[in-house]
Amino acid sequence: MAWTHLQADSRGTALIASPSGPAGEPSTLSLMDILYGVHAVEEALRAGRRRFDHVMVARERQDDRLVRLVAECRQSGVRIRQEPREQLTQIAGTTAHQGVVAMVRAQEFLTVEDLFDPLASSPGARLVLALDGVEDPQNLGALLRVADGAGVDGVILTERRSAPLSPAAVKASAGAAEHLRIARVVNLVRALEELKAHNLWIIGLDERGTTEYDQFDMTGNCVIVLGREGAGLHDLVRRTCDHLLRIPMAGGVSSLNVSAAGAVVLYEAFRQRRAASRMAGAGACGRPTAGPPAASKPAKLKGLGS
Repeated sequence: MAWTHLQADSRGTALIASPSGPAGEPSTLSLMDILYGVHAVEEALRAGRRRFDHVMVARERQDDRLVRLVAECRQSGVRIRQEPREQLTQIAGTTAHQGVVAMVRAQEFLTVEDLFDPLASSPGARLVLALDGVEDPQNLGALLRVADGAGVDGVILTERRSAPLSPAAVKASAGAAEHLRIARVVNLVRALEELKAHNLWIIGLDERGTTEYDQFDMTGNCVIVLGREGAGLHDLVRRTCDHLLRIPMAGGVSSLNVSAAGAVVLYEAFRQRRAASRMAGAGACGRPTAGPPAASKPAKLKGLGS
């Protein structure tokens, strides 16, 4: 398919400035998203959720890593095109593309209702991550990478006042975004109330929390809610939470970056669940139920913001 100029908008959707195809024929590229970076493109291929139109690689880059990626593309039936590095920079809108840019079908987000069936039918307690207006794509990508590593069953993002799942966020996630079940909602409070109705406990991370994160039982069905950079959770979201947790801080700084805080809490939940699973496997006890999580007395230490 011929084209003369291609660029991405702020959400990574491909925009055709002057298509050169047959008159009156809409270009399928206008319905595509852009992915860039070796990891992001590799993981999208492996996840198999996206339909690829083609992958562009920089003519100037010649190394084993790129050769392997090109071989994976060809094995998957994806077309490869060589372009000057400057052309890839213009398309991606950044020099951070690592010599690889892919045109892929736009991602389809789930709804909260789409998460219910797996939550109800799968055995064991479930863990969901909800983000209340995280605005930095680097933070979003880092959180998605952590969520994938910590075994999160689903992620809920808000449509407004939050970072889109842009090429920058997907690259920052090292491609983990391609493996996660992600729902996008207009009203986070309403979504959390729906999850409550499906027997999930809503656990917010907030500096005003009365319980330290590592003294809280996260082996049951939980939704971990993280707030905005600097401002934390919105008031309505905070009031919707069943419990508020905090991370004690021993130094002069009173809070952690949201992606660092999310990593701390999600991996604590992962640690608790692994320990419970091992105990159940050893016959010491059954998997904890999804009843009210245990809480400890608050310690007089600095708390964690978002």
